[in-house]
Amino acid sequence: MGMDKTSRKSFIIKNTASFMATIMAFSFLAYSGKGENIFNSINNTDIINAPMGDGGVVGIDDITFQEDNIAPVPNVDYGDFQSIKSAFYTIDKRTDLLPSDIDAEKFMTMDLSIDNSMEGPKILIFHTHSNEMYADSNGNVEDGIWGVGEVLKEYLEKTMGVEVMHDTGRYDIVNGKGQVLGAYERMEPSIQKILDENPSIQMVIDLHRDGVPENVHLVTEIDGKKCAKIMFFNGMCRLYENGSLNNISYLPNPYIEQNLALSFRLQSLSQQYSDFTRKIYVNAYRYSLHMKPLSMLVEVGAQTNTKEEAKNSMYYLAKLISEAVNVN
Repeated sequence: MGMDKTSRKSFIIKNTASFMATIMAFSFLAYSGKGENIFNSINNTDIINAPMGDGGVVGIDDITFQEDNIAPVPNVDYGDFQSIKSAFYTIDKRTDLLPSDIDAEKFMTMDLSIDNSMEGPKILIFHTHSNEMYADSNGNVEDGIWGVGEVLKEYLEKTMGVEVMHDTGRYDIVNGKGQVLGAYERMEPSIQKILDENPSIQMVIDLHRDGVPENVHLVTEIDGKKCAKIMFFNGMCRLYENGSLNNISYLPNPYIEQNLALSFRLQSLSQQYSDFTRKIYVNAYRYSLHMKPLSMLVEVGAQTNTKEEAKNSMYYLAKLISEAVNVN
């Protein structure tokens, strides 16, 4: 169901020209037959029994519970910021998305490419929270999000024809015990060392698994296979303080525009796979999105999904990435 390079270019051109009339229904979670909710693991029991969040500064799991608009958006006006914001994004209450942040036409035509002429790996997959497990995981790292990353690595190498490196770092394990607190701080020097030693790497993917209430199942069916729904994530390095939205100066990210463009393009392309993606989640902090211009943070299902559902999704995520990013 994917597209070759010619089809992808045609898709982008056509969608850029016809964004005003494009219909995209985003329903990332059918909840009691009434619509969509977004959750995080800070208020729920996670697979690993450890404190959630990174001190309220750089923790992906430090997300305040929000209930998303449950009604599908029947028409998205891609020339109207509020229409895009409503259809594409769920915004954490601690930050906001501004009209100056989003340029649909620019995002769909921006050069997001990988130079394949250099020797060595071009994409790095890692897991700030490598110990995130699924409903039927047996506790081994291969049975959780790290094992899902192995499947993504295989599909990316097949679909894009580039070498992919998969980091084995365990940044949410301290002295043999699960510890999410401080995982981003522990991750960064190790990942930066990998990037310094492998200048050929041009894209980094931080793969996570979400946490939801136990009665929620983030699943859809594609090509007859049950797939865990995925969610792209953006960090704005911008925080509301006393009613004013301010940049977080100590968490710089020069690649926010590229981050936004990549997730926007992936979300747009995902319409070919019915109900596969949840809305893009936007939060205040930086997370791991400052490592490279082509930086991604993706949530693959939740603890209520099976590992097979999560692994099935990786074929379609790899296809989306291969269609959004050119390999030269």
